[in-house]
Amino acid sequence: MDRIERSKSLTELVTYILRHSIVEGELELGEALSESKIASRLEVSRTPVREAFARLEIEGLVFAEPQKSTRVFTLGPKDVADICDVRCCLEAKALALAMERRREDLGNVLTETTKLMTEARQTGQNRVYLRLDTQFHQQIFDHADNVFLNDAYQTVASKIAALRNRLGSHPDHLQKGYAEHLQLAELVAKGDLARALDVLDAHIARKEGSFWNLDDGLTGRDGQVFTRRPTPSPAPNISLRKDRQPSMP
Repeated sequence: MDRIERSKSLTELVTYILRHSIVEGELELGEALSESKIASRLEVSRTPVREAFARLEIEGLVFAEPQKSTRVFTLGPKDVADICDVRCCLEAKALALAMERRREDLGNVLTETTKLMTEARQTGQNRVYLRLDTQFHQQIFDHADNVFLNDAYQTVASKIAALRNRLGSHPDHLQKGYAEHLQLAELVAKGDLARALDVLDAHIARKEGSFWNLDDGLTGRDGQVFTRRPTPSPAPNISLRKDRQPSMP
């Protein structure tokens, strides 16, 4: 039983580390992943790495090329547009439910999050700001009180965070997104659902002038997007050595 539990724990930890590396930008989109090199770096066998690849493929963060390597996901313009369409449907419904069921609580947490975002902006902590951006949108789903809606969002949440961390470091994206977060928090606090939905749509839809459509040179000649690696944050400091009890932050 201990061996089974340890194997399960190692798989979860390797999955967490690789997911973090993809989302935060330590690994470049489209980058080939070596099972043996990752296993050696993390001081584990290849089995938990292989199992982590399988989990991340389900999440859409990696893909296996037949008879070749496993690679970090890539997206073309249509993929981004499709994700935006899905996100608009899910997040608009989540916002409507959250304001119906727990508007005051949602208003409070979004207001607090925007205060932290303001502090991060003022101190130049862009990576902290972008994590708070992800937190802001997750809080809408947390307050919708619909586990199935949240589960549906989780199928694209990691990809959205990965894209946000690549797009969001651009000054135009930071300023536009920040202003819209402030608007959303204020409108939710006031209980103005109609205007909040309009701001949310402008914020996340793939349309002229939207966050996702600003030109910052991240589109490659081959039609793939986000080919430039962002400045990565440090990988989580987690030891997987056999003489230590593994734990996840």
